[in-house]
Amino acid sequence: MNPNIIAPIVIAPLIVWRLYARTRRSFGRQPIRPKRMWTRVGFLSVVTLLVATQGLIDPRLATGLSAGLVGGVALGLLALKLTHFEIDGQNDCYFPNPWIGTALTALFIGRLLYRLMVLYPQMSHGAAGGFTAYQRSPLTMAILGLLLGYYIAYYAGLLIHHRRVTATRIQSQLK
Repeated sequence: MNPNIIAPIVIAPLIVWRLYARTRRSFGRQPIRPKRMWTRVGFLSVVTLLVATQGLIDPRLATGLSAGLVGGVALGLLALKLTHFEIDGQNDCYFPNPWIGTALTALFIGRLLYRLMVLYPQMSHGAAGGFTAYQRSPLTMAILGLLLGYYIAYYAGLLIHHRRVTATRIQSQLK
């Protein structure tokens, strides 16, 4: 079996599991967990920087990623406005807008599946550059930037909201 095919087969179940967990968190009441959210913001920021290094190889990829990041941040800010917050005793919780995050995830998965189907013949026959061609699409980079920008902005906004609520709660307890 071709090594270019083995990696996606091994990684696919992990990706499906993470997508299921991500989609499940898009619905219903969610507690704000600062440590997890800071970890996500940090991880996604590092991924963004690593992906941005592809822009050094091909400026079209950098343009696609940049456009996607700007759009993703705008969507993240819109999603924050559509998010409902609630304080339940000592817990700060939020109800995310389920449609924005789910639509972005579906768009990204759809794009990856499309690219995989288009490039699969090249990858399965061991053609030179089959897998690297998979990574060289400005549209795919724009969609990835959209997803990364959205989640970084959204989680950062939730953390800012949580910090404000915590500061207000502490001030009211001191009075």
